[in-house]
Amino acid sequence: MGTRPLLNRRLAGMGTTIFAEMSALATATGSINLGQGFPDTDGPASVARAAADAVLAGRGNQYPPGPGIPELRTAIAEHQQRFRGLAYDPDTEVLVTAGATEAIAAALLALLEPGDEVIALEPFYDSYAACIAMAGAVRVPLTLRAPDFRPDLERLRSLVTPRTRLLLLNSPHNPTGLVLSPEELAAIAALAVEHDLLVVADEVYEHLVFSGAHHPIAALPGMRERTVSISSAGKTFSFTGWKVGWVTASAPLVAAVRTAKQYLTYVSAGPFQYAVADALRLPDAYFDDFRADLLRKRDLLADGLSAAGFRVFRPEGTYFITTDITPLGEKDGIEFCRALPERVGVVAIPNVVFYDDTEAGRPLVRFTFCKQEAVINEAVERLSKLRKH
Repeated sequence: MGTRPLLNRRLAGMGTTIFAEMSALATATGSINLGQGFPDTDGPASVARAAADAVLAGRGNQYPPGPGIPELRTAIAEHQQRFRGLAYDPDTEVLVTAGATEAIAAALLALLEPGDEVIALEPFYDSYAACIAMAGAVRVPLTLRAPDFRPDLERLRSLVTPRTRLLLLNSPHNPTGLVLSPEELAAIAALAVEHDLLVVADEVYEHLVFSGAHHPIAALPGMRERTVSISSAGKTFSFTGWKVGWVTASAPLVAAVRTAKQYLTYVSAGPFQYAVADALRLPDAYFDDFRADLLRKRDLLADGLSAAGFRVFRPEGTYFITTDITPLGEKDGIEFCRALPERVGVVAIPNVVFYDDTEAGRPLVRFTFCKQEAVINEAVERLSKLRKH
C-alpha cells in the first residue's frame, strides 16, 4: 500500500483515546475508575421504564424522524423555555442527535471550511480537537490557567483574526469545572457580534452548577441567531449509554447542522427518545436533588484529595475535579496516572491530553465524583496511601 500513512493526516496523533487506555487499565488492575465520566448507578427508574415500555410498544424500534421524534423535540423546547427563558420552535429550531458528541461533530463539520479558525477554551474536551481537524479547520486555544481558570478576555480579543469563524465554548467547563460568569459571557457575546462570529456552546453540564448559575450565551443580545446550543440527557439523567443529545438554534443554523448530521448517524436511540422526553419534564425537585447529591460527592472527594496531598481546584460545575500533583513530588500527569493503579488502585485522567500547551497541563490530573459515596470513600482511603510513599 505504499508509504502513505493509512490514517488521514488530520487525525495523526489521535489514536486510542486516553479514556479507553485508562478504563482498560482500571479493568486490568481491578482499580476504582475515577477517570472516565460515567455514573456507576442508573438514572430514575421511571425514565428507564419509559424506555422499556417504548420498546415493548414498538415506539421507536424503526427509524425515527431524522430531526428526532416530535415528542422529544417539543420537550426540549419546553425545557429551554422552562429553565433558560429561551423560545425555540420544535419543528425548525430543535435537532436530536446521537449524544452531544455527534451534535458537536455535526455543527463543526457543517459550519467550518478548511482554513477557518476556531477559538476554544483550553483545556478542551478531546472530541473538539478531532472534529475541528476533520473539518480542516484550525484550533486556536485560549488557555485557562490555575488556580481559578478564568478566561483572559483581552487575550481572547487578541486571538481573533480575519480567519476566525467560530467560538467553541464549554460552560460548565470540562475538565476545569469553570462556570462562565454573566460578565464574561457578555464580553464574549459582544466580541462575537462585533466580528460576526458563530458560537457553538456545549452546555451538557447545565444542571450541574454548584456556584452561581448557568447562563446561556444564546440569551444575550445578538446571540440567538449566531449560537448553536448543545446539551444531552446522558449527564443530567445518568443514562450515558443511551446517547441522546440535541441542538437548539435558529432555523438556518439547525438546517445547516442537520445537513451534516444526517450523513453521520442519520438517526439513533429511537425508543430512548420517548423516555428522554419524559425525563425532561421531571419536576424541579429532581434537578435540585441531583445537583445536591453531586455537590456532596464533590466535597467528599475534594476533601479526600486534599488530605492525600493533592492541590485541589474545587470546581464550580460539572462532575470533575482538577488537581495539581506537584505537592506530591510529581511532575508528569501521564506518568503519574499510568502508575497510579499499581500504586494505590485508583484510575484518573491526565489533563495534559486536553492541552496544546503541554507545559500548562503537565502537572494536572482529573478525577470524577459521579460515583456512589462508598466508592468515593474507598478511593479516598486508597489515595491516602500516597502520603505514606
